[in-house]
Amino acid sequence: MKVTKDSIIGDVLDAAPDTAPFFFEIGMHCLGCPASRGESIADACEVHGTDADALIAKINAFLEKKA
Repeated sequence: MKVTKDSIIGDVLDAAPDTAPFFFEIGMHCLGCPASRGESIADACEVHGTDADALIAKINAFLEKKA
């Protein structure tokens, strides 16, 4: 799985639940909320004032190590 800014948070969590801590680290504590699960990573990062590119890089690096 390759994560992008357009990736939906719920899809990422369904495919790789162990990525949740990366979202928690940047203040996205509402991962169980239906609205947040339907947001793109870019939208969520904008709301939380976080760099989407940095989050995506961390998640993709983590997923590559798992593969």
